[in-house]
Formats: sequence, structure tokens, C-alpha cells
Amino acid sequence: MSTDNNTFDVVVIGGGPGGYVAAIRCAQLGLNTACVDEFTGKDGKPSLGGTCLNVGCIPSKALLESSHHYEQLNHGLDNHGIKVTGLKIDVPTMINNKDEVVSRLTGGISGLFKANKVTSFHGRGKLMAGKQVEITTATGEVSLISAESIILATGSRPIDIPSAPVDDKNIVDSTGALNFDKAPDKLGVIGAGVIGLELGSVWNRLGSEVVLLEAQDTFLPPVDSKIAAEAKRQYKKQGLDIKMSARVTKAVSKGKKVTVNYEDASGEHTIELDKLIVSVGRRPNTDNLFAPEFPIELDERGFIEVDELWQTSQPCVYAIGDLIRGPMLAHKASEEGVAVAEVIYGEEPDINYDVIPSVIYTNPEIAWVGQTEQQLKSAGEKIKVGMFPFSASGRAQAMGDTTGMVKIISSEETDQILGVHVIGPQASELIAEAVLAMEYSASTEDLALTVHAHPTLSEALHEAALAVDKRALHIPNR
Repeated sequence: MSTDNNTFDVVVIGGGPGGYVAAIRCAQLGLNTACVDEFTGKDGKPSLGGTCLNVGCIPSKALLESSHHYEQLNHGLDNHGIKVTGLKIDVPTMINNKDEVVSRLTGGISGLFKANKVTSFHGRGKLMAGKQVEITTATGEVSLISAESIILATGSRPIDIPSAPVDDKNIVDSTGALNFDKAPDKLGVIGAGVIGLELGSVWNRLGSEVVLLEAQDTFLPPVDSKIAAEAKRQYKKQGLDIKMSARVTKAVSKGKKVTVNYEDASGEHTIELDKLIVSVGRRPNTDNLFAPEFPIELDERGFIEVDELWQTSQPCVYAIGDLIRGPMLAHKASEEGVAVAEVIYGEEPDINYDVIPSVIYTNPEIAWVGQTEQQLKSAGEKIKVGMFPFSASGRAQAMGDTTGMVKIISSEETDQILGVHVIGPQASELIAEAVLAMEYSASTEDLALTVHAHPTLSEALHEAALAVDKRALHIPNR
């Protein structure tokens, strides 16, 4: 083990969900570990946790939760006999709550670093020859540290589009959309993907008129088509104006308004908005990550090429998370961080990429794992499908939230579960059972034989598993 103050066994560049977890796991394994991260919080101080904790998944979920409570009090409790009058929304207080949640969690990572004896450096990390890492602080001070192994975990950032340049005033990216001081009267969102739908939902619930401009002609292409169709129906019912095949050609910010020009199948259109969110995807943060004399191989999309053990084209240099191909998900990055730490230690970890869950935290929530029906059919797989609506769930009825369904797809030959898709209440929690089942190569019969507590939402998974073989008990089998 290294003992020099500037020499480590492992240096991790990036302190997001992949980086900080990798650093902690390395330290747990007895490796002298440092983490270099440049993120600065709203208070101007170093803030670990990367995009996810600071300006991504955590703050967006805090706002979604706040806006959900407001919507429930406004519209969702009449059937429960709860009447609310004089309801008001205090957006600055809501934003402050979001910031406090972020502060507690990012501060928690600092505490975990101290507990695990991870050395933390604040500054921009750059990989140099000889497995050295150059650290540049915000004031321009430069220092060097070195390690036997390097883990690259710098994450990703929003994609810019020339037709709608972000000015952080009227035209913002996903970060700016977390900090409005009030709900815009009319809000536009470029991109009806996961981030666009979540942010659009927040401000729609708080009273904004929201229009989503999606360039693709297919709504939520990664999602099972039946689930996506139900989601679109529910979003439109809530007032989200979703325009498909709508390509933004120009967005101009002037004064307190944004004028947006877009084209669709019916021609050219112009709309005037108070705010515009640009949410068209993310790209890996590889710019200036490594010195020209110590190059790392990238693919045609700018992702770092890695082998089956996450090693880059440079020996003992690894890359994880949004820097490499695969879904840009915090939990994927964290699992890769653990795996790489164990590789460096000499173990042989494995990640089952076929069972990584995805979630959209709108209302209704959408969650899925495995393959969709359209993917399986296009691959020529012979499948069985079982579905169960939440409208037939006793617990959902009692909650007053019966939107959506559970859909399970299995192999016709082996009955092994190939995909589980949920839209409805607490889908983000329900999907965990499906992930565990698929991790152990379970069949629908295994789920059908598992006793589920009554009344619970999880019974919908049980019934969907029964429905695969037309044995559902609480709906007619067709």
C-alpha cells in the first residue's frame, strides 16, 4: 500500500454516484484512495455527489414530491372527504426545501469519506502520462498526485442545441429548471424524454401551461409500447401538450419572453413562452479529461471504450457510469464503481446489465426491467404476456389511485421472465421485486407461487404472473 501524501493506490476522478461509491468501496478493501471532484454547490463550496445529488435525480425528485403534494391537495383528495380551501404554493420555500435535501445528502458523502479515510481533493482532475492526475483549483492552482490505478467517473452534461442556446434566464437546461422562483405561465420543454417529462410535470402541477416539443415520431421509444400509450394518454389528461415530430428551428429570448419556431407534419409554427427548458439528452464529460500524450480511446459518440472489466485503452485506467455506453443511470454507475474497485483488488465481479431497472418519476410512475414486447417480437422470440390493471387492486382502490397496470412477459418455451413493465402507483418501488426475480432467472410460475401480502400493490405483480397462463383470480382471463 502506498503511504506518500501524493501517491495513492487508487485515484478516482469524479465524485458522483459512480465515483464516490467507487472510492468508498476501494477504501473498504484497504486501498489508499483519493477522489478528485470539481463540483461546487450554490453556496460556492465543494459539493460531492455529482450531477445526480446536486442538480439531477435528487433535487428533481424533491420538487416532484412537493408538486405532487400540492396537486393532491388541489385535486386528489375529494373522494377521501378531504376539502382544502385557500391553498397556495410558496415556490421559494419549495426550492429551499429541495436545496436542504441536497445539502444533507452531499454533506453525508463527505462524512462517509472521512469515515472510510478517503482523501478528497477539490478541483478539476486531468489524467496525465505516468498515471498522474493533475488537479486545477478554481483559483488556478495546479498540483499533481499519482496512483497505481485510476478510475474515470466524470459523468455527463446536458446536450446543447444551436437552435435554442441556453442563456440561463429564459432558456435553461435541466439545472436551471430546478430553480425557477415561480411557476411560469407558459412553459416549453424541448424533448419529451425522461427528464423533460419529469420537469414538465413539476411545473404543470404548480399551474404552468406546459408544451413539450419532441422531434421523434415515437413517444418514449425505450418503454413498452402499451405502457407508453397509457402514459401519453394520462399526461395529456393532466394537461401536458405533447407535440410529436416537432423539430425546433429557432428559439429567441427577448425581454421576459421566448419565441420558439418549430416544424411538424402540418407545417411551421411559432409559439411565445415565458420559459423554455432544453432537455434533449446528455453527453459524456470527456473534454480535457486526459492529456493528448496519454490518450484514451473513444467511440464515435464520444463514450470511452472499455473492455469487459471496465478497463480503458490505457492499462490500469478504468471508466464507469455515463462515460461509457449503456443507460445513463446513477444506480448503473454505482454498481460499476463497486465492480471496478473489486477488479482492482483482484476479485472477479459481475454486473447483469440485462436486469438494470429504469424509472420515470411522473404521475403515474413508470418502471421497467428487461425487454419490451416489441423488442422480443422483432427478435423472433415466442412469448407469453400477462397483464393486471391497478383498477382491480384493492389497495389501489383504497388509495384512490387506480391508473395503470403491470405487464409481465415470459418465454413461451421456458416460462422465464423476460421483461416486467409497470405504470401506476409506486411503480418505482414495485419494480424491485421484478429485478430480483429476473436476477435469479425466475419464471412466472415462481412469482405465482410467491405469497404476497393482502392488500398491497405488489399483488398486481402476482396477478400479472398468474395472467401469463390465464390464471388471474381478480380479472376475467381472455
